[in-house]
Amino acid sequence: MGIAFGVLGPVTAWDGTGGAIALKGPRHRAVLARLIVARGRVVPVTRLVDDLWDEPPAGAVGAVRTFVAALRRALEPDRPPRTPARLLVTEGPGYALRAGADTVDAWRFEHAVAAAADLSPEEGLGRLEEALGWWRGPAYAEFADQDWARAERSRLAELRLHAVERHAEMRLALGRAAEAVPDLDAHAAGHPWREEAWRLLALALYRSGRQGDALAVLRRARALLVDELGVDPGPGLRRLEIDILRQADHLDSPMRGAAERVWAEATAAYDRAVASGARARLESTAGLLRDLAVTGGGGLRAAREHRVAAVEAAEELGDAELTARVIGAFDVPAIWTRSDDPGQAARIVAAAGRTLAALAAGHEPTGHEAARARLLATIALESRGDRSGHGPRAARQAEEIARRLNDPALLAFALSGRFMQTFYRTGLAARRDEIGAELVDLSARHGLVNFEVLGHLIRMQARSALADFTAADAHAVEAERLAVRHERPLVGVFTAWYRALRLDAAGQAPVEEVEAAYREAAARLHGAGMPGMERGLLPLAVLCLRLRHGQPPPDVEHADWGPYAPWARPLVLLARDRRAEAAEALRALPEPPRDLLTEALWCLAARAALTLGDRATMERAYAALLPAAGELAGAGSGVLTLGPVSAHLDDLAAVIHGNEDK
Repeated sequence: MGIAFGVLGPVTAWDGTGGAIALKGPRHRAVLARLIVARGRVVPVTRLVDDLWDEPPAGAVGAVRTFVAALRRALEPDRPPRTPARLLVTEGPGYALRAGADTVDAWRFEHAVAAAADLSPEEGLGRLEEALGWWRGPAYAEFADQDWARAERSRLAELRLHAVERHAEMRLALGRAAEAVPDLDAHAAGHPWREEAWRLLALALYRSGRQGDALAVLRRARALLVDELGVDPGPGLRRLEIDILRQADHLDSPMRGAAERVWAEATAAYDRAVASGARARLESTAGLLRDLAVTGGGGLRAAREHRVAAVEAAEELGDAELTARVIGAFDVPAIWTRSDDPGQAARIVAAAGRTLAALAAGHEPTGHEAARARLLATIALESRGDRSGHGPRAARQAEEIARRLNDPALLAFALSGRFMQTFYRTGLAARRDEIGAELVDLSARHGLVNFEVLGHLIRMQARSALADFTAADAHAVEAERLAVRHERPLVGVFTAWYRALRLDAAGQAPVEEVEAAYREAAARLHGAGMPGMERGLLPLAVLCLRLRHGQPPPDVEHADWGPYAPWARPLVLLARDRRAEAAEALRALPEPPRDLLTEALWCLAARAALTLGDRATMERAYAALLPAAGELAGAGSGVLTLGPVSAHLDDLAAVIHGNEDK
């Protein structure tokens, strides 16, 4: 490797080992940059003088020759004395740089962009990714105000933007639309007058299943162009908006067409080859339902419904091993601790229990260890919040078997069940963080994407509870990256709530801005297929926000509090000065469910009890919250917060112990 030059950023040179060459002062670098701009042509000394100085000094020509001599020593340190320079040569009235076409990063970048146009999308994508990585900053960065560099800087900047857009086009051609969205979003925001940037962003959003966002982008582009430039969008943007509104077939990814064809051919072959009553169909259905569940929305709802039907069909056949496989195949991770359908969950738990008993009664009860572990993990997951003790016991047994069998996928499933059973008391965020860390490490090593995402979301929640938002941010970003790469749309629901919580916990944004962020996050729940998370969460988050800022709670008459109504009602009644009704509601308050919001609900009960002087509730809340003294109330949900638990404990202690002193 010989001398190489870099102008895609600050001007530099590298020796044969890749080490930076010392180029001395700014005018030495200016001479080198000026010669690179000339692309091998001779630059007269008089032109160099004019380019280097606005008002050249008397010895300017001699100074240029001194700069050139110093550059020659730096670029060719082993050249014998009095031998002609081979790289920076003297020719006629000036100097030229005889650099090879592949030795200047800007020239290599031009060639790579041109070559990528003739490659397949997959090959071209890799070529452009490499080429874009050569940029270290604006071209000829330190010479932005020099006339001789201005045209070349503009040309290279335009070429880079073109490459970014072609890179995005290749991603779209490969069916990786969701992956392209973040980069295109930043590209359009940084270059709002480029209609191609807006067009590609809208198309990527549409192909990611986000038609509403795609239309919103096009309307934002129209507003910018009209308001700032006084021009209407060009035909490309106008045509795309019309095509999106009518869902034109040609907007679909070429890859999607191929995938649909493969799907149709494969399912047709399956129908021909596998008899309609074959038991293999039930197992295939269970695997398909698992994949369907992670798509969210209608897919998640349908997967839950058909899962119960598949389990019941397997039981009707009287084959315990088949039933165990059908139940255990649905190893879908869960992060929210309130069941979407408690009735369905109870039916699955009952079927798993019956199947365990049937396996144990068989002739070879020790030959079904993996199946037993999957059934136990299923019980642990589906009995979330159960106070009977069956869930924690099932979780422990599933984990013990999985570790004994040294089965990574089985262990990941068992760990997800154990996570669901770590809510038997408050203050267990650190323990959940350990589970999340093991899940991330285990899953990353064995390619278990769904459980790797789960591990990052668990750690996002746990680090939030521990007020470590730097780590929580990193886990949110990694979960989103995996979700985009592997098409897991539900992840964005949880990270959107986390961003609102993050804004809330920072305490620097106005209440109205935080409330708007919560409302935006809640909007993503509509149609997500998670009824256990939909009802009541937004008013609860707003209630916690307003209480922390001394503002009245949301209007009880118009808010759907869902399952959180008992804990909100006393405070809402107090805000309306209906103390007697509030006291009655507080006396009837049940113990909070054992889930991600336990600490928050106990804090709400404590706030009402302090206002009403309800000592019994104060003492119950104090005892329940004490193990969580080092956490942020509610933040372990990744959704909302009532501030440090310690502050609530201090308020309770002041009253409880104050009364004892009297």
